[in-house]
Amino acid sequence: MKSRFTAVVVIISLLLLFKGIGICQDKVSASDWVDKVGQGNINWSAGYVEAVGIGALPDNLIRKINARPIALRAAQKDALRNLLEITKDVQVDSATAIKDFTVASDIVDKQVSGVVKGAEVTDQQYMPDGRAEVKLRIPLYGNLPQIIMPLAMAKSHTATALTEAAPAPVVKAPAAQLAPIVYTGIVIDARRIQARPAMLPRIFDEDGKEVYGLPSVDLEYAVKNGMSGYAHDLTAAQSNQRVGANPITVKAVRTSGTGKSDIIISNADAKQIRASAEAMTFMKKCRVMVVLD
Repeated sequence: MKSRFTAVVVIISLLLLFKGIGICQDKVSASDWVDKVGQGNINWSAGYVEAVGIGALPDNLIRKINARPIALRAAQKDALRNLLEITKDVQVDSATAIKDFTVASDIVDKQVSGVVKGAEVTDQQYMPDGRAEVKLRIPLYGNLPQIIMPLAMAKSHTATALTEAAPAPVVKAPAAQLAPIVYTGIVIDARRIQARPAMLPRIFDEDGKEVYGLPSVDLEYAVKNGMSGYAHDLTAAQSNQRVGANPITVKAVRTSGTGKSDIIISNADAKQIRASAEAMTFMKKCRVMVVLD
């Protein structure tokens, strides 16, 4: 009996050894919109960028007492390199990615690199073959948009006629009419038009007038929470606390721009949004969800 108990303990110990020092990770929801990029991913719904790194050992260090820490450091270095590469691939708007700003400015490049260096370790494991694996994560919101948003705002002054269009004013209902419906947010059903996520999405009507964009939002809200949430599922988007209890749901007509993150809605839907008594308030607070497929 004692020998059987000892064998069980040994087996459990070996399993724990192979698993290493794993750290509990957040589960990805089925409704999350996740871009798989290189050795990691961009989770637009949960709002983070994550990368994996693998650390191998030179043959002469295998089975040495200090092998594990060396493999772990190598994995962290690899994960940082991968995370920086993925972060630079994040789409800012329909025409620009973060790498476009980092290539243009050494200062911006150093700032983005600094954000990546502060990444959180979400998982690390030792493998049976002596290698180590590390996962690193940075928030998609917070420090990153604090760097990028001012640059995007400056860039918008030289944009095309579509992006130059000023936000249309809220249309007030005549006194004789019934009070406009009070909406708490917007849900854009952008499925089946190949729309893509971005840090700074914009919504236009069919005449090219901007319904929602940087001029519509409070920058503090945008930096903290992002300008829009993203989901795979329409019901999940409509029930997301971001858009409140009574969001207006509209169907996207098409996309605009090479990045396909600028979304066009019908003039009728745009008019309905602008006529909402709370339109300016919920747009300021970035109460927008976009459903993608």
